[in-house]
Amino acid sequence: MALLTSDMQNKLVSLLISEGLVETSVLDKAKEQSTKTKQPLIELLAEQGIVDDELLTHAIAQVSGVPYVNLANSFIDQTILALLPEDVAERFMAVPLAEVQGRLAVAMIDANNVQAVDYLANRIERQLKVFMASEVGVRHILDQYKTDLSSVDAAAEASQAEETQEANREVKTIVQDSPISKALSTILEYALKTRSSDVHIEPLENALKIRCRVDGMLREIMQLPKSIEPALVSRIKILSNLKIDEHRIPQDGQFTVKIANKEVDLRIAISPVIWGEQVVIRLLDKSNNTFDIEEMGYAGRGLRAIRKGIQRPNGMVLTSGPTGSGKTTSLYALIKEIKNDAVNIVTLEDPVEYKMNDVNQIQVNADVGLTFASGLRSILRQDPDVVMVGEIRDGETANLAVQAALTGHLVFSTLHTNSAAGVLPRLLDMGIEPFLIASTVNTIIGQRLVRRVGKRREVYQSNPIETENILRTVGHLLPKTPADVARISEDLGYKDLPLAGQKAYTLVKGIDTPQSPHGYSGRAGLYEVMDVNENIQKLIVAHATSAEIQRKAQEQGMVTMRQDGYLKVLQGITTIEEVNRVTSDTQ
Repeated sequence: MALLTSDMQNKLVSLLISEGLVETSVLDKAKEQSTKTKQPLIELLAEQGIVDDELLTHAIAQVSGVPYVNLANSFIDQTILALLPEDVAERFMAVPLAEVQGRLAVAMIDANNVQAVDYLANRIERQLKVFMASEVGVRHILDQYKTDLSSVDAAAEASQAEETQEANREVKTIVQDSPISKALSTILEYALKTRSSDVHIEPLENALKIRCRVDGMLREIMQLPKSIEPALVSRIKILSNLKIDEHRIPQDGQFTVKIANKEVDLRIAISPVIWGEQVVIRLLDKSNNTFDIEEMGYAGRGLRAIRKGIQRPNGMVLTSGPTGSGKTTSLYALIKEIKNDAVNIVTLEDPVEYKMNDVNQIQVNADVGLTFASGLRSILRQDPDVVMVGEIRDGETANLAVQAALTGHLVFSTLHTNSAAGVLPRLLDMGIEPFLIASTVNTIIGQRLVRRVGKRREVYQSNPIETENILRTVGHLLPKTPADVARISEDLGYKDLPLAGQKAYTLVKGIDTPQSPHGYSGRAGLYEVMDVNENIQKLIVAHATSAEIQRKAQEQGMVTMRQDGYLKVLQGITTIEEVNRVTSDTQ
């Protein structure tokens, strides 16, 4: 803004008025304030939000005679981004867009900076076609840079070149700036930028395979020489405070790193396998979790049932689902809902994944005898109002949790079952009496995670098979007449649901881009929430099967995980294929 001459600023104001972008009365007030404060008028208009950054940049480009580009929804191929190194792009706030007739199109915030343009052209040895873009737009493209994994290969070659006569000496030569340290840092940075939840380092007979799990799906990113495996695994063990000379038994550890100005907690699991030691690194990016129950995908009837269950003074609220389905995250979200100064909340976790203020969190440590069962006994002597047990794994823990619920505590926990209804027979299998289950369990949540459709998407009409699946799954839930739309949409917690009985429905599918592999980016939860009311309690006491309990809950209005998934499909959140994939084992 300071680079604009007074003449250019006057032209800019005239352009904004002629285009009808700023009302004359608003402009007059701003001029008065500008005169008093001696602040440039354009800067004042931007500061007060009268014109936004994108609009202002467009206007400045027109006045300056520089072509403008809006990058807000643009996605650039990695091969193009590689033409301008990320550090240079950040320093000059300039990003490559495409190759045009032998020239590289580049978007810059300060497109009038001739010296910067000359430097960039000399640096990449190409002629440039320069466009002006807003800071928000340029940062949107900068976020698309992925870490160049070629540096890992270079580090692997450098590591192979080092003279390492024996394993112990090899470990001692690993220092902070060693090639192996740089290789590990690069792998972790790549994992964070691609939103990976886990990194798998897997030894093969003649190589070391690196895979990342993105949105629940594993994919290979590279293979490294077999010879660097001992050094890489040893480096991870040192950082995790594990025994570097122990190769026969599994080891678990953790450490925290700062990557791209973010603190990331890493959970390490090392296991001996036939060709060496496998390492799984779980990344817990604390900045990405708000633990907002509605943002996680709870809606309508399920959301109301949960809030009813957690407002009770005692009883049990249980979540169920397979490993990696977000059960623990749901428990944290429930704790956040009820957390306040008047409530003493104590948790028992293995491990403590996220640290929460005003919550007393205990880490299970079986090596010193602190198990879920022994820890729960201790917790009950600490005058808790709410107890969270990370997982009910055995009959002893289940019995203690039930006793805690009976004696005036609200208990949160998880079990591994396929559905909400499956929790009740599972507790029976653990030796809990039916009347105790009926009298203590308030609410049961079954859940799965599905991949969200990315920002770049296509809209299409469902084919006959998709339409039949929709009607068979949620046809009875959808509004029958236009007059029912608002009421039923509010009841189910989704906006403007379509009418039942249509020949086709409007659906979306993602476009495969580097930022959204296979058209997906991020994940959303599918939930079924069972309110254990009097009718369900009678079935529990009568030793009913999970199928019978499921049917009764659906008769009483419970939305199943599959139904919740299809409602999210109709909202454009995910796809039918994705819902069918994760709910194939449910009703």
